[in-house]
Amino acid sequence: MTLTGHQAAATVTDELARLPSTPAMRQARWCTLASAASGAAACLVVACLEITRAPDPRWMVLGGTGILLLAAALAVALYRAVTPGPTLAAPGRPLAGAAVAALLSVPLVGPAGGTPGLAWSFVGAGLVGVAPLLLPVRYAVPPMAATALLAAATAWALEGSVRRAVTVTVVLGLSVALWNVLHLWFWTFLGQAREGRDALARLAATEERLRFARDVYDLLGNHLAAIILKAELASRLALVDGERTRQETAEMRALAATALARMREAVHGYRHVELREHVLGVARVLGAAGLRCTVSQPDEELPPALTAPLASVLREAGTHVLRHEEARWCTIEVTREGSTARLTVANDGATDATANDDGSLAGLAERVREAGGTLRTWRAGGICTVQAVVRAEP
Repeated sequence: MTLTGHQAAATVTDELARLPSTPAMRQARWCTLASAASGAAACLVVACLEITRAPDPRWMVLGGTGILLLAAALAVALYRAVTPGPTLAAPGRPLAGAAVAALLSVPLVGPAGGTPGLAWSFVGAGLVGVAPLLLPVRYAVPPMAATALLAAATAWALEGSVRRAVTVTVVLGLSVALWNVLHLWFWTFLGQAREGRDALARLAATEERLRFARDVYDLLGNHLAAIILKAELASRLALVDGERTRQETAEMRALAATALARMREAVHGYRHVELREHVLGVARVLGAAGLRCTVSQPDEELPPALTAPLASVLREAGTHVLRHEEARWCTIEVTREGSTARLTVANDGATDATANDDGSLAGLAERVREAGGTLRTWRAGGICTVQAVVRAEP
């Protein structure tokens, strides 16, 4: 999501539309909107203060009306700029509305105030400040220059100070524009960080899949290769040496039975599993996904009778945490007391949505029960906890 030169402020909507709408990103989006609107709002507030100096109350009302219309149009345009998705029917309508409101504000705000043209110069500064947010940089420069010229023309037509009006519009407007560009850069940087975190999570998941593929190949690859060779040899000997063919066929049958038995051991979880490596692998995946993960486990490796069921629970619990992006931290604790081992996985992502997403954990409870253990899941204070207790046969 790196932006270059003329793309720095281009299509802010397109950049934000690519980011997922998580609670953290929604909060950052509203902070960006408030920060971007603060500079222009300050300019309009100063313009309102200048209007109060008008000797004729009618100009105060007209000027205030023009500023309110412009403020509403700019608010809609800025909201569209930092809101992903089709919030409004067409992205050009908010910009057109803001342009029309800006033109209407000239005859309404320009004559108001104690100094002719000064009130609208503050309005022009606000328009210059928000231009880089609503338009690409290469397209924002001409409207910014036109706004400065319009401020000078308004002051000249009303016999005000042209130099003062241009100075206010240009200096104050560029200051607000710089402030807004810095916030736009911050939002872009935040989006890049989010994409980088998602990429790390995908990379960690890919590495885990590759590790599983290597395990499967180590488990069956040699047996299947031997079966293929013996099948070719048996097909060649079938017509010349029946005894040798029967011997090769028997060996193929034995190899296939061995491979099938080992595969069943892997599928049903009875093969020895390094739980310590499993815990560290899940912690790395959760950390890559942006969670603060804390791990606590004994120094020595648990016996196979305890590690296999707990590894299944750990994998499913880790997937359950990743499925809900509301979680910010996760703890994984493994303890052992004699022939009993306990695995506890807790996270702060418990919401109403997660309450209806426990089908996989319910099925896992049945498998843990078959292995002689128990599985409990509960939620309290926004924290979801999964705890499995397994006992080894004496």
